[in-house]
Amino acid sequence: MSPASDTAEESALAAVAEVLSCPVCGRGLDFGGRVLRCELGHSFDIARQGYVSLLAGAATKLTGDTAEMLEARAAFQGTGFFEPIAAAVAEAAMAVRDATAPPPGTEVIADIGAGTGYYLAHVLDALPTARGIALDIAKPAGRRCARAHSRAAALVADAWRGLPMQDHTLTAALSVFAPRNPAAVARCLAPGGRYFVVTPTVRHLAELIGPIGMVTVDPDKERRLADGMAGLFTRVDSRAVEYSMTLTRADIAHLVAMGPSAHHTAATGAQLPEPFEVTASVTVSTYTAIPAAAGTGSHRDA
Repeated sequence: MSPASDTAEESALAAVAEVLSCPVCGRGLDFGGRVLRCELGHSFDIARQGYVSLLAGAATKLTGDTAEMLEARAAFQGTGFFEPIAAAVAEAAMAVRDATAPPPGTEVIADIGAGTGYYLAHVLDALPTARGIALDIAKPAGRRCARAHSRAAALVADAWRGLPMQDHTLTAALSVFAPRNPAAVARCLAPGGRYFVVTPTVRHLAELIGPIGMVTVDPDKERRLADGMAGLFTRVDSRAVEYSMTLTRADIAHLVAMGPSAHHTAATGAQLPEPFEVTASVTVSTYTAIPAAAGTGSHRDA
């Protein structure tokens, strides 16, 4: 994957500025002088670390992942154990690109709840002319995403308050192990755009639930996903990705620390044998927006 330089961070933001909207008034944003500014004068400075915060209004109650959680996630992702999942997402994106043949340079892909930017970087590597937007509510994530890929622009924003993007401007969106706001994504997707969603199955990391108290996957997760998408999206493809991982205790400690289990258990897996076999099991779903639904909402998606 291609790391971003300071210049590339600004270049990535400049490349997607035409897609972005002001979180205050919904008007378009122009890039210039390390600032994004709308015609009414609302301005948003690019942080020294390369991301821009488009949080506006009263302070959000959501905080997102901590710096420690993101550090653990980056360490685990760096081992390559989730590479098959990232590859499956990239392959789904390539399949859509091959089927629709968009003109080079017109693709804009947003990763909603991007975390470290790991999955978006894989997709951008697979689509060499696409532009990327990595959006997360956590500033530590914004800092990491700014350097995840030379074509990934990093935004700090609250997806539950609405996506700071203009209507029908995204060719694709990703939600990988992240909360979803389907109405907001439907509004932002261009006609023919795709929404790639990765969700764990009940077998995902199941071997760690008993020994160290990892958070379980809701057995109704598939039904809840379908309910959330109903009336907004139609699933057009689904792929199961399941395989075994041979983990060290350090790998397991990173797994615990990188996700919601970090809030529920202090266990690190130190008592487990080494190596330890753990199952990775997810579903990679591809959705297309129902045309009538894609025209609803506003820049705040309230």
